[in-house]
Amino acid sequence: MSTHLESAGYDVIGDIHGCADELHELLDAMGYRPAGPDGAYAHPSRTAVFVGDLIDRGGQQLRVLETVKAMVDAGTARMVLGNHEFNAMAYASEWPDRPGKFLRPHDDPTDERSEKNARQHAAFLEQLSQDERDFYLKWFWTQPLWLDLGDIRVIHACWHEDSIAVLQRELGGNRFTSIEQLARASTKGDPLYDAVETCLKGPEISLVDHGQQSYRDKDGHVRDRARLSWWKSDATTLRGLAEIGGKFTTHDGAPYPDLPDLEVSEGHRSFVYVHAVPVFYGHYWRSGDPRHLHDWTDNTACVDFSAVKGGLLTAYRWSGESRIQPDHYFVAPGRRSRPSDGSGWRCTGA
Repeated sequence: MSTHLESAGYDVIGDIHGCADELHELLDAMGYRPAGPDGAYAHPSRTAVFVGDLIDRGGQQLRVLETVKAMVDAGTARMVLGNHEFNAMAYASEWPDRPGKFLRPHDDPTDERSEKNARQHAAFLEQLSQDERDFYLKWFWTQPLWLDLGDIRVIHACWHEDSIAVLQRELGGNRFTSIEQLARASTKGDPLYDAVETCLKGPEISLVDHGQQSYRDKDGHVRDRARLSWWKSDATTLRGLAEIGGKFTTHDGAPYPDLPDLEVSEGHRSFVYVHAVPVFYGHYWRSGDPRHLHDWTDNTACVDFSAVKGGLLTAYRWSGESRIQPDHYFVAPGRRSRPSDGSGWRCTGA
């Protein structure tokens, strides 16, 4: 492994989900070029950081893994695990005390989760041979769950100090090192399970407990819990903190009504990020022009813009600023989104 020169800045890249062409176009547009004996993409003075979810869904997962691993090995990039990498590790690992039973159930007709898990992971299984899967799963084990780089922080879904403290204490660091740890992280009720759920999938808030009806999400699944908008540092109510997307409906198909301005408990507000250090994350399937988002803040920025669902693979080019600057978001010029007025949005320079 080589060591990259001290970085002049970080390019934080959102969820790729097997979109290798988009990844290569984005890297090229940002000034990264294949270099060295292994051909790893490198920038003369900057370092890429991947927020996880390299795999599942898309059609070029092996190329994505080849590209990102080469960069991480060469020191021209860093990454954190996403929930899809975590799921892959659990899908391939047996319970220590139950041989033949996997931490993430599949091929198990007695477990209602089995079919859903297999469907979600099918593209990864189809596109990589067993040897290739074993190789990259072994690599996943070496990657961190979060990165605190001093001036910025990176995590897949939610930076929550208490959950990170649990992980640090129970894992002895920011990586899994044993099947026993992974098994605990797959066991409801275990502190490791709760911490991983928060950091890699994001906290949730019950609507039913607050007197509201359940909803159907964009995939038609009935849910009674909503994602909690932990990045909204000044929000204190159910309307402000519960994330209900515009495509969510009631059971009879009507648009889901506005939530009330009901104060939520201190426990839910404890997830809200109030620190000064900028934190970058993915996971939340944003779309459109990042400059027009209403939920980025001075110190939090989402970089997941739904690349595998027709959106834009997006990066944030951080160069030392202490507050998030919306015009530092970047997409490959040939893939700029076009608002209704046709003006497009400007990419920053390479």
